[in-house]
Amino acid sequence: MRAARSMTPVRIIGLAGLLACLCLPARAADPKADPKPDATIKNPSIEASVYLDDKIKADGALAADCLAEGRKWIDKNATEAASDRKQEPELFKDRGGYSFERKYSVRSIVDDRYVSVLRNDYMDTLGAHPNSDVNTILWDTAEKKRISIRPFFTETADNGPTMKALLKAVIAALTVEKKKRAGDEPLPANWHDELKPTLLKIGAVTLAPSTVSGKSSGLTFHYPPYAVGPYAEGQYVVFVPWEALKSYLTAEGAKIFAGARPKNDVDDQQ
Repeated sequence: MRAARSMTPVRIIGLAGLLACLCLPARAADPKADPKPDATIKNPSIEASVYLDDKIKADGALAADCLAEGRKWIDKNATEAASDRKQEPELFKDRGGYSFERKYSVRSIVDDRYVSVLRNDYMDTLGAHPNSDVNTILWDTAEKKRISIRPFFTETADNGPTMKALLKAVIAALTVEKKKRAGDEPLPANWHDELKPTLLKIGAVTLAPSTVSGKSSGLTFHYPPYAVGPYAEGQYVVFVPWEALKSYLTAEGAKIFAGARPKNDVDDQQ
């Protein structure tokens, strides 16, 4: 854990940084407002919990998959926290143990088959500030397993035409959002260098809901702090409409994509 904390730049937090902290997943003090965790651990080194929303719990295979992953995450962080506490007992004595929280929630269900899941993490390792992370899962209820977006596109080769077109659309959408936050400040020339035209390097993706029931209006990409900008900018969520990728769709892709992104989804996700 100590090595992991050292990867995050330690910096003095100004007003912008404090405001960004408010964007981290909330940890409500009212116990009545918090659901019971589906997996948890609490000891002098760490307090960590995993939560599954009700839609995930309704699918036994999906719930078991997420919970197994969540428990491994708890165990890994508990082991590292215990090791760090041995190395710096005074730090833990003065400030308490690490705090971790992971929430799995359904973002969309498309064609009664494809479930997009958001995995939001909160992490406080007693550094300069807490941090957050976001990742996604695409679950195929027919196959009862995790999949990628490959079945929806004719090809998804690294640096291939589909991924290049998708990356171009993602960067364009991110540029719009970053300019909104930057105001008159120019954007750094290399802010998107970490994004690549590959499934593993383009960002965490979900199927966006649609104004047409059971369909998806396109892809939403989710970026945690530091992924495409400084910590103070917080998370980014950007949308690529399915029409921008129409020429790359397979028959299955053409089947599931239709309509537009609902207005309330834009408000909820950005």
